[in-house]
Amino acid sequence: MPETENPVWKGPLAGVRVLDFTRVLAGPAASLALADLGAEVFKIEPPGTGDETRTFPPIRDGESHYYLAINRGKKSIVVDLKSEEGLALVKDLAAKCDVLVENYRPGVMDRLGLGYEPLKAINPRLIYCSISGYGQTGPLKDRPSFDIVLQAMSGALSMNGEPDGLPMKLGIPLGDLVGGINGPIGILSALYERERTGVGRHIDVSLMDGLMGMLGYIAQLAFFTGQDPQRVGSQHPNLVPYGIFPASDGSIVIACLTPAFWGKVCRSIGRPELTDDARYDTLEKRRDAREEVNAIVSAFTEKHTVEEMVEIFTRHEVPHAPILGVTEALSQPQAVAREMVVETVHETLGPIPIVNRSIKFTDADQPVPEAPPVLGQHTDAILGEVLDLSPERITALRASGVIA
Repeated sequence: MPETENPVWKGPLAGVRVLDFTRVLAGPAASLALADLGAEVFKIEPPGTGDETRTFPPIRDGESHYYLAINRGKKSIVVDLKSEEGLALVKDLAAKCDVLVENYRPGVMDRLGLGYEPLKAINPRLIYCSISGYGQTGPLKDRPSFDIVLQAMSGALSMNGEPDGLPMKLGIPLGDLVGGINGPIGILSALYERERTGVGRHIDVSLMDGLMGMLGYIAQLAFFTGQDPQRVGSQHPNLVPYGIFPASDGSIVIACLTPAFWGKVCRSIGRPELTDDARYDTLEKRRDAREEVNAIVSAFTEKHTVEEMVEIFTRHEVPHAPILGVTEALSQPQAVAREMVVETVHETLGPIPIVNRSIKFTDADQPVPEAPPVLGQHTDAILGEVLDLSPERITALRASGVIA
């Protein structure tokens, strides 16, 4: 519920504390979602370089574009987990947090003494989310994984690309980003359960499981036919016309998803008689006549500019889109109206643009997300405010190298 004593509504997770042991992409994407929803996220980083992505180029004034992209709204605390005092500090923090998120290989947190069982003994209400490439069980659980590896192992990569070319990975690193979807779903459901039971839970998120879950109807198609779906480029395996079509100055996407849209496509290209043509009047017939149907549509689109096609298809209510670059997509009127790009103030970079939260609430506005933290920016504040350590104690910990 919004905090009535505070006019600024942080979000529905205001008051929830998250201890964040994540790095690189899959885990930080999960804790980012929680921060966007209003949780207070304490990002634990090692001394030196911190999260590895702080070193990923391009870098401006010491700050990496990669780190900035997925760590907004978090608080950075630098602790040496190889020291006994450092471990004691994070255990004390775990006792005061609602959620812990980590994305090390299975067994790493246990070896550090920070696995679920010992932290559960400290804080039975703790919701502990482990995100890894293959999950905490199975023959591949100890194998390292990266986005393209997960796309290959899940079957997703096999379907992507042109029919006469090699398989091609997805442009968006969905193999990793699925952790930012399924991790928060598991955490939010466990928070809801905890309201009834009073105890937390260990959540095991496998990125490969997540991508397999996203196969959806593609997997069911394989079950039905007994065959692997083949690559069809930007087209759809069963729906026609669906994909990228040429324009005189570029290309445009058309998506004829349901039977009702076929007639609209026919009228938009000046061929209304094709709506009831016996050769093309069902989804199955259009699929089997894919090359003919695509040739008919292309013969019309290639004579017009993208701008003309947008006007024509908009008028006839045909699902379509121009193919926008990232910069153009982020500056288009719809993105502006939804405030998908906002300006925040970074500790060293000053005012910077960032992508805004993707989840909106109709009855309340959240403030602009706080900028991603510089390394260790909040160490003193977290130790002082959350653990009630004195300035002298914090100074001593810094002098001994436990914190930085």
